[in-house]
Amino acid sequence: MEKVTVSILCGGKSSRMQSEKGLVLFQGTPFIEHIIEAALPISDKIQLVTNTSDYDYLSYSKIKDIELDKGPIGGIYTALVNSQSEINLILSCDIPLISTEILSELIAKHTMDFEVSVFSDANKIHPLIGIYSKKIIPILKRAIDENDLKMMRLLDKVNHQIIEVAGERSKQFRNVNSLAELNELNTNLH
Repeated sequence: MEKVTVSILCGGKSSRMQSEKGLVLFQGTPFIEHIIEAALPISDKIQLVTNTSDYDYLSYSKIKDIELDKGPIGGIYTALVNSQSEINLILSCDIPLISTEILSELIAKHTMDFEVSVFSDANKIHPLIGIYSKKIIPILKRAIDENDLKMMRLLDKVNHQIIEVAGERSKQFRNVNSLAELNELNTNLH
């Protein structure tokens, strides 16, 4: 099977977290390192989409957004343009609970019939834990040009599948957006 490229969208400074989001510590380790650890057994082709030098301590390739301030759609566009793989695992940098097991399941369930495969749980779709094909680069470019930057609208424009994960396992999709959420996560694990 062709090698998957993993792209982690590092976002930027989070005002609510008072720091670069991917560098917030969870159990003493930055979010980004938890995510890399989950992704590494799948592929060592890992690239970080970031506009800052804060991640330079990591040895993976860093790529700057081609189009600035275009949110996740801009990040996915940058990731796909810079990838040599047809199959691209796109991850946000705020999901420290994600596991190799569940990422492997996503890859196993993705087929070439689809341009995009993303997870959902009982409550919502998680477009930033997904497989994205290079084929959608023109659609992403058009969305950027038209400033049509909503992820759900992007999904409507591409041939996609939603893989539902129920129960306990869906906790892995938990994204952490504030210090309160981080504290809650730490408390729930004890």
